[in-house]
Amino acid sequence: MKIATFRHEFERKLGVVDEAAGQVSPFELPAGQVYRGIQVLIERALDGEGWPATGDPLALDAIEYEAPLPHPRRNIFCVGKNYFEHAHEFAGSGFDSSAASGAVPEHPIVFSKVPESVIGPGVAIEYDPAVSSAIDYEVELAVIIGKPGRGIRPEDALDYVWGYTIVNDVTARDLQGRYSQWLIGKSQDTFCPMGPVAVTRDEIDLADTGVRSFVNGEKRQDSNTGLLIFDVPTIIATIAEGVTLLPGDVIATGTPAGVGIGFDPPKYMADGDTVRCEIDGIGLLENPVTRRRA
Repeated sequence: MKIATFRHEFERKLGVVDEAAGQVSPFELPAGQVYRGIQVLIERALDGEGWPATGDPLALDAIEYEAPLPHPRRNIFCVGKNYFEHAHEFAGSGFDSSAASGAVPEHPIVFSKVPESVIGPGVAIEYDPAVSSAIDYEVELAVIIGKPGRGIRPEDALDYVWGYTIVNDVTARDLQGRYSQWLIGKSQDTFCPMGPVAVTRDEIDLADTGVRSFVNGEKRQDSNTGLLIFDVPTIIATIAEGVTLLPGDVIATGTPAGVGIGFDPPKYMADGDTVRCEIDGIGLLENPVTRRRA
């Protein structure tokens, strides 16, 4: 099932998307709950409640998609260097502070992005050239956690997954290289586009799902989730070994080769560009890129 958080006539709504019919059926939920996006559905499931009733469908061309979780309850967990080819391209870029221990990590590299960096489809990725001029894109499959857990075994990890979405892990490469921690370079305002929808976990085959990105129509990344170095169960188990995962937590699983830093010279995003991230079974997440004006 595909679920969207969206705007219709200036009102936030939540509903089931039927792309074949070109429509979305809004859930009948109080406005005070809908502002949290799919978080309300995750919590209803924990309480043993079924799907809410839906009202009259709306045409997809009459709505504006938002991030499925417009205001995540805490930082987005992220995994670095989790495809072999990307691990090598990043280790050779000169911006990888972890390269001394080898191109391919022995254990997942986990960092985070602040929730305030989240934006929805169509919203501009804004960069400040006074802060950074090396703005890169990273298409990633993102896991949405559906129930709390700590000390989760890999063989049980997928039981804790509610669903999936797309995240563009936008990165200021110069800031990432300057600091040994990646949070500043990853958490700039607008640096976490998310969407366009969230899908329930039955919609995605983790062993074989295509992942791609395009900048101004040029394909830059083209890979498959079956090529992850550390698979989703391993990532969940690693984080939850000593950190309690909470319902609604988002985990971005890493990006494949083809990011801007991997080209010679690098192909960073610039004012006026458009970046599109695609994951089979979820859809496409497209955002313009804009230079922040004073």
